[in-house]
Amino acid sequence: MREQPSPPKRSPRKRLTADDWADAALTALAERGLAGVAVEPLAVRLGTTKGSFYWHFANRDALVAAALARWEELSTERIIQGMEAAEPDPAARLGALLRGATASAAEDPLEVRLLAAADHPEVAAALARVTERRVGYLAHLFELLGFPTSEARRRGLLAYTSYVGHAQLAHAVPGSVQADPAYLATVTAALLRT
Repeated sequence: MREQPSPPKRSPRKRLTADDWADAALTALAERGLAGVAVEPLAVRLGTTKGSFYWHFANRDALVAAALARWEELSTERIIQGMEAAEPDPAARLGALLRGATASAAEDPLEVRLLAAADHPEVAAALARVTERRVGYLAHLFELLGFPTSEARRRGLLAYTSYVGHAQLAHAVPGSVQADPAYLATVTAALLRT
């Protein structure tokens, strides 16, 4: 009699973290907007059960809050930290920041989806915090370049609105805005002009 093969060993399922759920929520938000953040489809996407969700979160609102906090951390704080560590020259840092952020926003619809959901109180609060942090950081770079505080703030706001407008237009009318480095160099040069 032939011996029966043993069943294949199942690899243990990875224990999901709150960040795994928040990342999945951000992906769903980017794909379908705030309405796309639903527990059951996210559990399916993550290959788990709703029980895993309730281990980390009391409800969907808590997941949305965690996803927004994760977005703030990944798309603002870590980028600023990376820029600070990688580039000592403020003008080069500004150029690299605008190039990187603009290219990323043109490819990833998350920020445009968040702007579209600005009527949701949690989203509105996160957008306000992120906008203030980003404009403040840009203003700091302009101050390092010798602009007076009030002018640095105006230029920081102009740089940020340029980025947001670029992202919105890139998603609303694909192909309408240039993603080439020469265009972004022109934008940066205009922002630095005295």
